[in-house]
Formats: sequence, structure tokens, C-alpha cells
Amino acid sequence: QVQLVESGGGLVQPGVSLRLSCAASGRSSLITDWSRQTPAEEREFVAAIRRRSGSVFYGDFVKGRFTISRDNAKDSVYLQLNYLTPEDTAVYYCAAGLRLDRTTYPTLRASYDYWGQGTQVTVSS
Repeated sequence: QVQLVESGGGLVQPGVSLRLSCAASGRSSLITDWSRQTPAEEREFVAAIRRRSGSVFYGDFVKGRFTISRDNAKDSVYLQLNYLTPEDTAVYYCAAGLRLDRTTYPTLRASYDYWGQGTQVTVSS
């Protein structure tokens, strides 16, 4: 079992930054991702990071604005969001994958076994 708790969301103005945190407890994941969802859209892959290698992956729309990182000692994964726009408004979720073979597919929802409850990010002037 893995429990994931996201934090760091909020209401911000366009252009500012936020740092989201995903704190895990229980079993250690092999890969962790961030995804986001709005009421009108399907869940969208944002970024993922492998625990052992530190390899990172990003969704095409990120274009250098977001950075994923992890602190294995704290069992936490972070998502730094820069230059936020209203289009980034969504609930951001982290998810943990425990199966080694699935770490090959970091962008697939099926690669993850546990999800957090999400943290709301609202970008508005």
C-alpha cells in the first residue's frame, strides 16, 4: 500500500510560480508522476520521474516551464510550476508506480498503482 498526499496548490496570478509536493508513505514507488485534470478535459500527463535513475519525462505542452524532482530520503516528489497561465488551471494529481516493468512507460496511466486526492491550482487575474 502507498498513501500519497499532494499539497502546494492555490490561487495565483498569471506569470507566477508554485511548487507542488507529493508526500508518500508506505511502500516506496519506482516511478512517480504528476498529471492534471479539468472538468472539461481528460486527465493529462504532466511529468514523471524514476526513483533509481532519476530519469525525468515531460508532457509535450510543458516546454521547459515545469520541473519535476524528488527527495528519496523524504519519499517526496515535487513539481515546480513556472510562468503559470490560466490554461494551467486544473487539479494536479500525483501517482506512484510499483512495478519495475511498467517504469518503461512513464506516460501511461496503467503504469501507476496509487493516486493521491489532488491539489487545485487556479491561475487567474
